[in-house]
Formats: sequence, C-alpha cells, structure tokens
Amino acid sequence: MDTLGLARLQFAVTTSFHFLFVLLTLGLVTLVAVMQTRATLSANPVHARMTRFWGRLYVVNYALGIATGIVMEFQFGLNWSGLSHYAGDVFGAPLAVETLVAFFLESTFLGLWIFGWDRLNRWAHLALIWLVTLTAYASALWIMTANAFLQHPVGHEERDGVLRLVDFSALLSNPLFGMAVVHVVFAALTVGGVFVTGVSAFHFIRRTTEVEFFRRSLRLGVVVTALATPLVVGVGFAQFPIIGEFQPDKSEAAGAAGGAGLGFMILIGFLLLLASWITVPLLFRDWIVKLRFPLYLMVIGIPLPFIAAIGGWLFRELGRQPWLVYGLLRTEDAMSHATRDGMLFSFIAFTAVFAVLAVADWVLIARLAKRGPVEASVPVSPLVPAL
Repeated sequence: MDTLGLARLQFAVTTSFHFLFVLLTLGLVTLVAVMQTRATLSANPVHARMTRFWGRLYVVNYALGIATGIVMEFQFGLNWSGLSHYAGDVFGAPLAVETLVAFFLESTFLGLWIFGWDRLNRWAHLALIWLVTLTAYASALWIMTANAFLQHPVGHEERDGVLRLVDFSALLSNPLFGMAVVHVVFAALTVGGVFVTGVSAFHFIRRTTEVEFFRRSLRLGVVVTALATPLVVGVGFAQFPIIGEFQPDKSEAAGAAGGAGLGFMILIGFLLLLASWITVPLLFRDWIVKLRFPLYLMVIGIPLPFIAAIGGWLFRELGRQPWLVYGLLRTEDAMSHATRDGMLFSFIAFTAVFAVLAVADWVLIARLAKRGPVEASVPVSPLVPAL
C-alpha cells in the first residue's frame, strides 16, 4: 500500500473507532436522562439506582471517547495539512464551534452532574443531565456540519487559491446535512436502546435477583429501540434521492467495501426493526423473561447497530473519493509531505493506541455491567471506587 493508501486507512480506522464511542455516548446519555427524569418525578428508588448504574457505564464510555477523539484530531495536522491550508477557513469554523461551545459546555455540565449527587437540588441536578444531553447532540450537529461541507461544499468563495467562508448559514442549510444528522441521532438512540436491552437480558439469563430493576431497564431499552429503528431506517432511505442529485456516482465511487457496508447497514436495520416490533408485545406479563430464548438474541444483538453504523459511515466517506472536498480538493492533493515508512509507523502507532483504548472501554464497561446495580450511596464516577 502506498503512502496515500496508508493515510486513508489510518483515518478510516481511527474515525470508525471513535464513531463507535460517540454513538454509545449519545444513546446512553439520552436514556440516563429519561431514567433520572422518572426518578425525580416519582418516589420509586429503583429509578435513581437505574440512573446511577447506567450513568456509570455512560461516564466510562464518555471518558475514553474523549481520548479517541483527541488522538483522531492529531491526524488533521499530521496527515492532511492540505485540507487545513485550502479549506480550513470553512471546514474549521463548525469544528471550532463544536470544541469551544458544545464540547466544553458538555464537559462542564457532566462534571457538575457527576460530583453534584446529593449536593445539588434534585431539579438542578436533573437539569444538568439534560444539558449534558443537549450539548452532546449539539456537538454531533457541528461535526456533521463540517462533514457535510466535505460532501457538498457550500457557503464559500475561492480567494488566492484558498476557500473563504462567506455564508455560515449555508453550512446549516446544506442539503447533505439535515437528513444525515437526523440519521445519526436515531442511529445513536438505536445503539443505546439495544445496549440497555442486551445488558438487561444478560442479567435475566443469569437469573438476577434485581428483577424489578432490569425489568424496567429492559422495557425502556426495547421501547426506545422500537421507536428509533423505523425512524433511522426511514431517514436513511430518504437520503438516497438527495445523494443521487448531488453525488450521482457515489455508489460506484464507494466500491466493494462501501457497497458491502451499505448492504450490512440496510440488512441490520430491517432485522432490528423486525425484532424490536416483535419484542414489544412480549413485554406484557414478562413473556420475554419466561420464554428466555429472546434474551439470548438480545445479548447477541448488542454489536449489530454498531456494525450497521460503521457500514453506513464507510459508504458515506468512500463514496466521496477521489475527492476530500467534493469537486474542489482531491484526496491526494490534501496529504501532508510524509514518507511511506513514516506513514506506516504512524498507522501502526495510532491503531495500537485506539486498540488499547477500545479494549479498555469494553473491559471496563463489561465489568461494571456484569457487576450489576450499585447502591444509592455509590458515586456515579467509576473512578472513585476501586475496580
């Protein structure tokens, strides 16, 4: 593989890894916010315990997701300096807003939420988790704004051989932005719903004594999945006419890998849609738990929405080739001056770092999930008690 191929492969690996963290973060924080809302409005202590348990899993994934995001950002300067030079004034604007506004606010609100347990008024504490949720989705919105510019560059003019931003509002009205960001939102909710469903099913398979806790968690996960899956499928298909208008050769450009990714995404989407709607009636009278067989399918199904999301992401990104900024900047022209050996070393180093972070994330989440619910006095941050 030549230098360009290694650079593209490195960015594909790191962005795919990071995207998995982002999806689970967005999906889980939404469900945690719903759980805490129910805990605040009701006197049932099980909702507060649910908030703490699932909140701990969310915090682990969020912390390691930040690490993967920082590592990924290094590549813009290391490997793709041509993009910053040519289109940095436009492409960098939404990224700057995402970092300075959405991400900083999200981190601040999350810190207050973590350390505000039993210290803040319950309504103020509830407001914090919803602020975390809103800023998390705002962060995703600005990232997708920047990505949509790469897919269909708007709001700019070329001066002295570089692009200058002349209409910021055009970035938000980009035809390849609106449906795409809605698609990501519902994909994240599907990931969160399937994850909560699968972990709850795992505890029922182990014949947990926390029946009420995981019954409520299972119901919430199934309902969220059943509501989000048809929307993610519908919005996904709604994008095809838009893609056909602005990127008519996308399917051909995506090649075999992108086509396979799209196929997996569609197949898994319909499987999850069918499974979620079949499962909803089984919630009554705990038929899911009594039958037991569906519980195993729920556990096995945890990776499916992640696989579908990566497949869709590969199709979106590979279908833009050979352009980095569609129609304006070719991928090979955006590369930094680097040797093949240097790029190979960078690829191995970045991949190793991401593999370590991914394994650490999965191991920590698996241990906390397997341990089960925590007591009301246990902090939400998993870093406080010894693991």
